[in-house]
Amino acid sequence: MKDKPILVVDDEMDLLTMIRSIFEHAGFTQIMTASSGEAALQLLDQKMPAMVILDVMMPGIDGFELLKEIREVSKIPVLMLTAKGEAEDKFTGFELGADDYLVKPFLPKELLLRVQAILKRAYPDENRIVELAASSVDLDKAEVRRGETATALTAKEYAIFLKLSENAGRVVTIGSLCQTACGEIWQGYETTLMTHIRHLREKIEENPSVPVSLVTVKGLGYKLIVKKAKG
Repeated sequence: MKDKPILVVDDEMDLLTMIRSIFEHAGFTQIMTASSGEAALQLLDQKMPAMVILDVMMPGIDGFELLKEIREVSKIPVLMLTAKGEAEDKFTGFELGADDYLVKPFLPKELLLRVQAILKRAYPDENRIVELAASSVDLDKAEVRRGETATALTAKEYAIFLKLSENAGRVVTIGSLCQTACGEIWQGYETTLMTHIRHLREKIEENPSVPVSLVTVKGLGYKLIVKKAKG
């Protein structure tokens, strides 16, 4: 569990430093930080973490809005960490899909224990690895490994690949993949989906021009051909 990437989002730099220190002293090896919702979205577009610790009160994109953005592409666990302890704010967080809610000030031990409990619930099976013809994809780390090279999946790529892997061997329609990547209103997203598929193939295929793992089913959508899945 301690090698799973965790993203901490808070506009208080001292708090970010403290939380990073709490987890690193506990043996966690991949703690990412962002001091604004905008910076968090940029990080999420580069790599999907295993969990997010998210402050509510931030200028610009606040925690609730960022949680909405996360839930459009992923079901990763989110712990709301905020000074706002009113019941209505907690209800809002839970309604938007938060997994837990911790009010500042907090005890470092409590934060650590809550995060560990959430990770155990969210990832009961270690090493969820999808084996493909030329690569393997670690679903917990959101990364592709080919030989000795590891490449991170972006949030959209991860959401699309997860949908395909959950339906391995079966056709997933273009509409379903578009909805997975961008939410309910997906019409007009087809061209962007093709770009994501191309980037995925560049990461997982030996020859992206002649894909053998992520194949097109003409007129319908795409299908993922796997060797095996662990976990």
